[in-house]
Amino acid sequence: MSSFPGSPKTLRGGLVLIDNETALVLRIIALQYNPDTLTRSFQIKGVSGESGDHMEALRLKGPPVETIKLEAEIDATDQLEVTEDQTVHAGLHPQLAALETIIYPSSTQLFANNSEASAGTLEIIPVQGPLTLFIFGPNRLAPVRITELSITEEAFDTSLNPIRAKLSLGMRVLTVDDLGFDAKGGSLFMTYLQAKEQLASQNKAGTFGTLGITGIP
Repeated sequence: MSSFPGSPKTLRGGLVLIDNETALVLRIIALQYNPDTLTRSFQIKGVSGESGDHMEALRLKGPPVETIKLEAEIDATDQLEVTEDQTVHAGLHPQLAALETIIYPSSTQLFANNSEASAGTLEIIPVQGPLTLFIFGPNRLAPVRITELSITEEAFDTSLNPIRAKLSLGMRVLTVDDLGFDAKGGSLFMTYLQAKEQLASQNKAGTFGTLGITGIP
């Protein structure tokens, strides 16, 4: 990265965990280095081909299923050079654990469920975790569920703490179909969709001439 004083500050992508009911921010996780690529795919929720009814061919049942995949790197070299205490004693363990614990029920919740089961409770309600938001610049803020997390640790210090690692992260955008309109996550999805619509309205329209025709027959 350039050290020229006039260089613009590069924003970093990351994850924010919030309480789904109170919207209280629980944790902010910023990626040390932004990924070089971001892969997004969409599974359209149409009805064409399901009923065979030509009247349904253009109908959409709801927002598409959007998935996001990225790979990122984290490196403790700079922190080790300045002998930052946490990194010296634990390497990248804290950063990795912050990501990993998103997909774990907390130990407190597991102990509580075990106590209820031991007390004879017949049905244990599945643990509800915090709402995860994926943020990649001011134009992209989406509620997501982490569907895949892969960590490759590539270098270690003398105490076998990881000091360089690669992350592979897969996420599914949660929509109002998943969360409902009244939930905080549903509201955030609608803001995400409206931001897309606003950006689309700024796109310069093409012309028939560009497409090599004079109009629709």
